[in-house]
Amino acid sequence: MSKRFSRREMLSRTGKAMLIGSVGVPFFLGAQEKSTARWKYGAVVGENTGMKVGEKVLAEGGNAIDAAVAAALAACIGAPARSGIGGYGGTMIIALAGGKKITAIDFNTIAPAAARADMFPLDEKGAIKDRANFFGWRAAGVPGIPAGLQLALDRYGTRSFREMVRPAIELAETGFTINKVFGNTIRSAAARFKKDPGSAKLYFKDGQVLQEGDSLRNPDLAKMLSTLAERNSVESFYRGDIAQRIAAAFQKNGGLVTAKDLADYRPREVEPLQLRFKDFTVLTAPLTAGGLTTLETLSILKELGSRGLHPADASAHARLEALRLAWKDRLELFGDPEFVKVPVEKLLSADYARAQAAKVMTAVNEKKPLPLDVKKHTDDGTNNLCSVDRHGNMVAVTITHGGGFGAQVTVDGLGLTLGHGMSRFEPHPGHPNAPGPGKRPVHNMSPSIVLRNRIPVLAVGCAGGVRIPNSILDMLTQYLLRDAPMDLAVAAPRLQSTGTLDVSVEPAWPKEQADYLKQTGFKVQTGESPSVVSAVSFNPENGECRGAVRGPAALGMGVKE
Repeated sequence: MSKRFSRREMLSRTGKAMLIGSVGVPFFLGAQEKSTARWKYGAVVGENTGMKVGEKVLAEGGNAIDAAVAAALAACIGAPARSGIGGYGGTMIIALAGGKKITAIDFNTIAPAAARADMFPLDEKGAIKDRANFFGWRAAGVPGIPAGLQLALDRYGTRSFREMVRPAIELAETGFTINKVFGNTIRSAAARFKKDPGSAKLYFKDGQVLQEGDSLRNPDLAKMLSTLAERNSVESFYRGDIAQRIAAAFQKNGGLVTAKDLADYRPREVEPLQLRFKDFTVLTAPLTAGGLTTLETLSILKELGSRGLHPADASAHARLEALRLAWKDRLELFGDPEFVKVPVEKLLSADYARAQAAKVMTAVNEKKPLPLDVKKHTDDGTNNLCSVDRHGNMVAVTITHGGGFGAQVTVDGLGLTLGHGMSRFEPHPGHPNAPGPGKRPVHNMSPSIVLRNRIPVLAVGCAGGVRIPNSILDMLTQYLLRDAPMDLAVAAPRLQSTGTLDVSVEPAWPKEQADYLKQTGFKVQTGESPSVVSAVSFNPENGECRGAVRGPAALGMGVKE
């Protein structure tokens, strides 16, 4: 598991990533073998609109936190199907230069006080009636994105909210031209948009849904953001005149969020989870974020790594079983730690890793899957951005609506499309992640930082809904276990499983391993992953900053060749 591959060998085994070597000068791995250029100011990668805004902030002297916040705000406007100012929430991990402090900002949504464990009735097949937790006003909790971004900026940035929101305001005012993929996304939501006055006003023109070639402008949102900019604060979004308008829209349309729910909302600064791995330490945002699944899998792989698994197909089977065991724990045990006790320390302990590794070895030796009873888990969405500045400050931030356009409802007069955070709860009373008043749902966002000899050297995050924890695992497996450089680790082919026998692999995944998994009893499908991994690195010896991103170009986040 620890073999070091040459760059050329890794390229033959992986996909391709966009590598940033100097401001505004990307190149594609495979087309070039190396870069001699260095970022003068730092690096920002992720969603394209936000990336450009973040680059400008760095060039003008802002730090990595300033750049990440400005980029995230712009991404809310430039990629509004995946996240928005009214998106349900996000999470951020920050490493200050030299490792002086590693911290996380949790700005996940919170369920309204009226939420109940049985608030989404099930039909005879066990599905939620009318998908009410996904679509409509009851699917939305308190939006967390504005508060979380301001908290990060206030505590660790160097610029004002007024300055950092300006690019987002300008983009909302002027609009952007809708491309084919985004046009298809709008059309897929058109039936619900048409029934919601605020959405119809924003996404329709002359009675017809916006399509490729049209311009999407959001003057109402630009006006609201301008008001916040004038006040240099998002305070009135939660406690003030804007909050009153948001609460009135919920009440008018049958939603549950009240003015008090908005007033009670607070983002949190929390201590990251961590796992030591050779000379490295991996840190990730804690629950209710999704990185615990990645760390638990890495912990099991760390134990398996000492057992010398050969041949490669047996190693692939072991890796898959470690992932399946971590997903089983996630789906059965995780919930808001302020309401339920989640055995985090146990899940990351050496004793637990040894016990889980023993189960994995039994499955490998018997050449059959572990008999796990796991329900298939699917969801979509998110934007991610990573930034690093010339001093070595690093940030990974993930923000989301949830699925496409979230709840697919919009606060009329504010241009505020709302996320569907309530869909991230399990609609079963008694489950640790069941809805409840004031609870935060478990989500997939997993921004992470890697230290080497206690110095921050890498920040990584992912967009792609349920694929996020696994895609980051794929990247870190290459980076930590196989000593791959960041760009090639980002480019590595991906495997997806949420614990069931259904497995998907990318075309670049070794065919012999995919065939072995099929013969073992897994249902393996091959196809391109829609997830987008982005990462930045910092070399403390020479100050070099780099960024890499790989994912479907159609999402506006990365490239695929």
